[in-house]
Amino acid sequence: MIRRTAQKQDVQRKVYHTDRFYQPIATPKVETIKSNFKEVLESLQKEVNVLNSYVEIDQAVFYVPKEQVLKALEMLKSMKYNILSEMSAIDNLASEGSFELFYQLTSHEKSHKGRRRLRVKCVLQENESMLSVSSVFACANWSERECYDMFGIKFLNHPFLKRILMPIDWVGNPLLKTYPLKGDEFAAWYEVDKIFGREYRDIVGAEQRDSARVDRADSINFSRIGKEVPKGAIPSDLVHEISYQETNKPPILQKFPNTQPKVREKRV
Repeated sequence: MIRRTAQKQDVQRKVYHTDRFYQPIATPKVETIKSNFKEVLESLQKEVNVLNSYVEIDQAVFYVPKEQVLKALEMLKSMKYNILSEMSAIDNLASEGSFELFYQLTSHEKSHKGRRRLRVKCVLQENESMLSVSSVFACANWSERECYDMFGIKFLNHPFLKRILMPIDWVGNPLLKTYPLKGDEFAAWYEVDKIFGREYRDIVGAEQRDSARVDRADSINFSRIGKEVPKGAIPSDLVHEISYQETNKPPILQKFPNTQPKVREKRV
């Protein structure tokens, strides 16, 4: 579902808490055949099985089988939708036992006709692989690596399917809804095991990954790169000296004396 952007004026004065059972009003969907995307739909249907389609907030959405995503993207690219601005997945494993992959396409040439953006979607069952579309859109190389890293989805024929955000030896996929917000036991000990070794767990202690408890004065659970101090000591960056001029460098800011100011009648 696509939601309209909310107005931000005087947002602090408004009550933002809503009833937990409140259901937002969905934006209206228009039949694709009755919209500016009619020609796009008819062209796709000649070679691709379009399972469902609609237009929501001037953006078309096409559901196709996962085996035909590559063909659909090739056809859409030939129709001047030549920018893959985003590609990722939605974890619906708990509710539907599947992922929903989406490919967001943009066309600068069709912006004046009200059909600039469209989205291709497909359903991918758990443990199923997906065919890479990096041969059609080169930027999908990184998007698919991120999807593999965060969701564990494998893309066939990908030129270099490795983790892109997490370390290569990381265990688990952080964007799965089943992944703990603070990380699992592996995440709590990853850097300790990597840097010091498992035998130092009792000495160093587990990592503190609760962002709500970040404390600048805490040198036991946190450290600042380049300003490390012994464990439990007062951090060295609590006192800052403001300097506008680097030592032994050419002046970048000239300081003028203010003891005898002069008032000029006109600009020199």
